[in-house]
Amino acid sequence: MSNPIADPLVEVPDVSPSTPLVHIEATQDGAVTVIMNRPHRKNAFDAGLISALSEAFETLRGAEGVRVIFLKGAGGTFSAGADLDWMRAAVDRSESDNREDAYAMAQMLKQLWDLPALTIALVEGGAFGGGAGVAAACDLAIATADAKFAFSEVKLGLIPATISPYVVAAIGPRTARGLFATGQVFGAEHALRIGLIGEIAADAAALAAAEARIAREMLACAPGAVADAKRLASDVYAQKIDHGLMEETAKRIAHARVGGEGQEGVRAFLERRKPVWAPGAD
Repeated sequence: MSNPIADPLVEVPDVSPSTPLVHIEATQDGAVTVIMNRPHRKNAFDAGLISALSEAFETLRGAEGVRVIFLKGAGGTFSAGADLDWMRAAVDRSESDNREDAYAMAQMLKQLWDLPALTIALVEGGAFGGGAGVAAACDLAIATADAKFAFSEVKLGLIPATISPYVVAAIGPRTARGLFATGQVFGAEHALRIGLIGEIAADAAALAAAEARIAREMLACAPGAVADAKRLASDVYAQKIDHGLMEETAKRIAHARVGGEGQEGVRAFLERRKPVWAPGAD
């Protein structure tokens, strides 16, 4: 990511050519939308879609000027989970081949988790199995009021293995155990209560409005600080609050205070002006 002090609002370059399976849209202000494009299969995951998403996330990780990344599904459904033909083929594959397929999914999720920009899942219709896992791997998720979710793998004699680290981090182990073990379908209100999503939008138009609002809000946030703040949350989670952790967190804020963004942000606040990374800055 660029130095925001020297290059405050860069036009996002061609972050990745859109493919038939994944469309990528980018604005001049650095809002990127990644669209899973298998509407005829309700954006279900197969090897091709997983590979296309991995390529997109890897490109976005190193792209200049990306401030926020939205992830959505084409055709009114976020993702139905695993593709039926892909699952059918897996039945006849060896355990080694299945492990390779599963690792590709695990790698794609980790690439999404590691993106330095804020990531937001925009869920319409349904997010089942791996689709719900992708929503959990994003930093935030917003769903329409009629959206449905499920971790239904047990009904097929399977388990939600590769998505489990992100789901457990989002909703906690006890809630995850119940939902993993029952495979029950639940709605947006329950998803909000357990922390799988952070906001409910009335309909698709309200979801688009939320996307535009967040894209504007993120322009006020220093991009380097956003990446560091995300890393901080992961690093301190479930850690014992002892001398070592206190020393580490003190070191991190001290480093931020003397860094380029920290110096610019505090000075801009004291001088009653906008920092260079914000729209309308002098």
